Amino acid sequence: MQEPRFLHFFFTFAPPNGQGGVGSPLWRTVFFTFHPGLVLKILVVDDHALVREGLAQVLAGIHPQLTLLHAATGADAIATLLPHRNIDLVLLDYHLPDMTGLEVLRQLGRIQPSLVVLMISGSTTVQIIQQALNAGAAGFVTKSGDTEELLSAIQRVIQGEIYIPHELRALHRAGKLGAPGIANSLSRRQEQVLRGIMNGQSNRDIAAELDLSEETVKTHVSAILRYFNAENRTQAAVAAADYSYSSPAT
Repeated sequence: MQEPRFLHFFFTFAPPNGQGGVGSPLWRTVFFTFHPGLVLKILVVDDHALVREGLAQVLAGIHPQLTLLHAATGADAIATLLPHRNIDLVLLDYHLPDMTGLEVLRQLGRIQPSLVVLMISGSTTVQIIQQALNAGAAGFVTKSGDTEELLSAIQRVIQGEIYIPHELRALHRAGKLGAPGIANSLSRRQEQVLRGIMNGQSNRDIAAELDLSEETVKTHVSAILRYFNAENRTQAAVAAADYSYSSPAT
């Protein structure tokens, strides 16, 4: 029998207060797809043991070959990364006893620039979220969110996308960040690609949606990064939100 090319895992979440029957559009499903030979290694950094244990329980079902590493301080996280350069994801608490999550994020990035880091926090501000994304975090989730949001964020960042939390999206949609109209000099096609970046889509997804080649999308992404003086897609998305960029009319 031929070995399957990919493994598929999914979590289905019931709507609050039991609204809607099984199969209702109110029910939400988060899918994870992995190559069967992949070993997924995640580092959880939080100074509260109960939080680390709770995250471990949430993560336990997303992959059959999941390896979880734990660290209680920023220094522990840095020390753990050094001998484990094959870590796929870091869940990093913003509030740590020895240094802030931003400091840890920057140090981890210097050690391994391609490391995927998802910042988590029990209490935060939009400014902190923006700082984390600008510093290279692939996303930000709050501990007040639910399991569905966390798994959705993990799904996106593992697949190379970015996760912009709803707090930042809401302010962006309300036009409460930055000065409007800054993106007017982007071409219409570049605006469409930027919209995809802000929605967390990969280059492949954007190419399929706009009926373009991936190389063409990459060219537009490079132009967008130059326009916003950004080093990566995350910084471009945050800068666009800062400037109250609004998606072009269709």
